[in-house]
Amino acid sequence: MAVVSEPVPSDRIRVSDAERKAVQDMLLRAQGQGLLDITEYDERVQAVWAGKTRGDLALVTADLPDIPDAPPPAPARRTPTAPRAIFSDTGGGTAMRILAIIFSSVVAVNVVVWGIVSVTNLELVYPWFVWTVIPIVVLGVLYVAGVGRPRGDR
Repeated sequence: MAVVSEPVPSDRIRVSDAERKAVQDMLLRAQGQGLLDITEYDERVQAVWAGKTRGDLALVTADLPDIPDAPPPAPARRTPTAPRAIFSDTGGGTAMRILAIIFSSVVAVNVVVWGIVSVTNLELVYPWFVWTVIPIVVLGVLYVAGVGRPRGDR
């Protein structure tokens, strides 16, 4: 005797790993478009891989718009710029600050070492640390010339 059962509703059909992967890819595209932050993306992916039915997966994506399977557009191509552009606009100020911090640290270490050597020898030794100030002077001249400052500060 054959037993005929009622059809299973589509939201109760079990899902495969391939279906979970497809939903995960859709969530990644949504995250890439700014619809989800990284924490919410992570939570939803965990829910996808814990889901057992199509209904579970539908709950994870219910509030998201239809996101096409096409890859996101390629980033705009950068045009070649003059070498000075490295130190200009928004990134230049940061680069100049980092270089100034690095060179100032080198000078400070050299002054401390020179002081320790002078104290332990009971006489002032040649102040070699003066030579380490040269990069800071060069950075100062570049800054005064406008290299490394945002355009509004010139």
